[in-house]
Amino acid sequence: MNIKDLFKKKRPIIMGILNVTPDSFSDGGKFNTIEKAVKRAKQIESEGANIIDIGGESTGPNSQNVSLEEELKRVIPVIKRIRKFSRLPISIDTYKSEVAAQALDAGANIINDVTALRGDKNMAKIVSKYKCPIILMYSKDKTPRTTKEKVEYKDILKTIKTFLKNRIKYAEKQGVKKSQIIIDPGMGAFISGIPKYSFEIIAKLKELKELGLPILIGISRKSFLGSDSKGVANKSSPATAGHLGSEIETRDSKSATLSAIAYLNGADIIRTHNIKAQRECLKWN
Repeated sequence: MNIKDLFKKKRPIIMGILNVTPDSFSDGGKFNTIEKAVKRAKQIESEGANIIDIGGESTGPNSQNVSLEEELKRVIPVIKRIRKFSRLPISIDTYKSEVAAQALDAGANIINDVTALRGDKNMAKIVSKYKCPIILMYSKDKTPRTTKEKVEYKDILKTIKTFLKNRIKYAEKQGVKKSQIIIDPGMGAFISGIPKYSFEIIAKLKELKELGLPILIGISRKSFLGSDSKGVANKSSPATAGHLGSEIETRDSKSATLSAIAYLNGADIIRTHNIKAQRECLKWN
């Protein structure tokens, strides 16, 4: 699949999130059976998404490692079922090369790697072999699993640009063409436990255009949206008490609004849980 195929329609491209996991921070357990996941995939398509992003392992703070066998068991049957009724591009959200390879063989088209090819030394070889699009995301953490560490930055955009330039260079040395790459600046805990940096990225997103690659933005339901006006997590919210409940879904309107701003600032792909809310916010487009 060529990245140009994604942009045959006018921007923005909406990527609908489908977590087939029991512990995802916003919807863990809702779609962790094949039937539930397939039903949700049909809903994602009917609501107007352009890509379905399937993940079988959570990578947020406090999430747990998942074995290769378990991750394959979660995602491959779902991809095969979706491919029977849908022609939408499917993105596999994984850092494991074997999961990526089997997902592509099952009908997936894109790899979404939160480690930017750092989590598995063989991932770049898979991207080169299949000639598929690859999403490279910035993260403050070297491991696939992020933390709530409060990292300080002198210049957050400069840090992200330097990181992505290095990962792009690495990918190219491994046989990946630059035309296959999509970049993601990261958001929320992947950036820092300090919310202000995520807002700064949205405001200055155009700076990443100098890299000359499509930009994906994943704001949806991230922790920094649950902050008060001072950028401090609301201690009274169910989420910070360890019981996410419906509090997470109240972030959808903020997610949609900020994603629309990111689009105006240069984002090409918006990754979201709530496709309807995002489409409604972009009606003017």
